[in-house]
Amino acid sequence: MQTDVGDIERLPEKDRERLALTGLEVGMQNRCGSFFQIDQNVIQTTCGAEGIEMIPIKAALEKYDWVKDYYWNAVPKDKDKYTEYLAKQENPQGLVVIAHEGVKVEMPLQACLFLRDEPVQHVHNLFIAREGSEINIISGCASSWQKEHGAHIGVTEIYVGKGAKVTSTMIHNWNPGISVFPRSATVVEEHGTFLSNYVCMQPVRKVDMYPTARLIGKNAVARFSSIVVATPGSTLDLGSRAILGAEHTSAELTTRAITTGGTIISRGHILGEKDETRGHIECKGLILKDGIIHAIPEIEGTLTGTELSHEAAVGKIARHEIEYLMARGLSEEEATATIIRGFLDVKISGLPAVLQEQIDAAIDKAESGF
Repeated sequence: MQTDVGDIERLPEKDRERLALTGLEVGMQNRCGSFFQIDQNVIQTTCGAEGIEMIPIKAALEKYDWVKDYYWNAVPKDKDKYTEYLAKQENPQGLVVIAHEGVKVEMPLQACLFLRDEPVQHVHNLFIAREGSEINIISGCASSWQKEHGAHIGVTEIYVGKGAKVTSTMIHNWNPGISVFPRSATVVEEHGTFLSNYVCMQPVRKVDMYPTARLIGKNAVARFSSIVVATPGSTLDLGSRAILGAEHTSAELTTRAITTGGTIISRGHILGEKDETRGHIECKGLILKDGIIHAIPEIEGTLTGTELSHEAAVGKIARHEIEYLMARGLSEEEATATIIRGFLDVKISGLPAVLQEQIDAAIDKAESGF
């Protein structure tokens, strides 16, 4: 394992503040493992949890032959030009997390990806939760405060074994000139649970992502929750997809979106392929200043035994709601902030308290800019 916390501590204070907003704990007070990559340089890989391995992907492929069975399996190399670009890299970078059978760790692992000097950062992550295991991962992605232009291309493949649970919380804190292209797919086996939380509330040029969960075992569950804000000049083309490929599987896709002048395209798709399956999509958008929110919910059933639903709503803050709060002593600014806070206050079922606190902190910080 490789550790050099000094490299992090030597970063400018503004960069360390940006990293803290993505969930990075330099001192690891509330973390049991940490991976930190600056551009294409891995400067920290450490884990103190018994039964959990955190290994740079190149080292993992050399150490374990069986890791190759997971590598480029959930996400195909030829999915698009971004995966093809990453697949051609001779020196892959990224993280492999292995939770061995029956190991349950409540304290989160952290994986931080920081774009500082290079024009493009690429990363390939594998998260493998063996049967009966449980892990929580905070992925913090950010760029240096002085980084004007650049791109991040990432592939993440997640495997949730029988009766296992993986909670993945991704917090983005980019710059207005950064374009981001995550490609993610998850495979969930029988009685497995996958919780995905995504937060992006700071300016970014473009985010293009559409993570997919394939539920292949009975009673598997997937929940995607997204909280996003599009500022002027930002385009967020995102969403999530769930394929209910086994009986008694279920999925929920929930999005809270705010535009203060940017564009949000919120896609959601649930495919019910088997009997006794359930799925629901919910997207609510709030237009604070002129911008675009385009909600595209899709539900697709192939037989009578699936039950799918969706709802979408886009609008502005109702004047009567502001006046109601003002009549009770709040200023107009305070009333507006209270309504926004309530709109974004999505409590995610099954989320550990430490992760909910991290999401709440990101929301609180972003609210100061509304």
